[in-house]
Amino acid sequence: MTLSAIRIVSPAEFDPGTAQTPGSERRAAITPALGIASAIWGGLFEVDPGSRTGIHHHGEQETIAYVLSGICEIRWGERGESVACAQAGDFIHVPGFLPHMEINPSKQEPFRWVVVRSTATPIVVNLPDDSWL
Repeated sequence: MTLSAIRIVSPAEFDPGTAQTPGSERRAAITPALGIASAIWGGLFEVDPGSRTGIHHHGEQETIAYVLSGICEIRWGERGESVACAQAGDFIHVPGFLPHMEINPSKQEPFRWVVVRSTATPIVVNLPDDSWL
């Protein structure tokens, strides 16, 4: 039996070359692109103060996020009619195919999440800005 090794990925190694949504930055930490064979994807997600992401979904992927810092307003639904706020210490679950956007109401600090996705390669489907009109 061959045992796998534990891999430590430091922030300097995070890969910004992952799928992106306007208004945010994703940096991959657990990904095949970094030579890590895993059934799931993990990384960091950040939105600058006063910014918002574009409307998007993650295809079949489920997403679990842990809010490291800041406050985030999350909108979702057919027309963005549902809204919730998450803050440091909260967990978030986003089902597959659910259109959503993240908004940073703070003018001073970004919000940062640790994100885990249910497949090895992230799926990001960016939708037109007028999707919720």
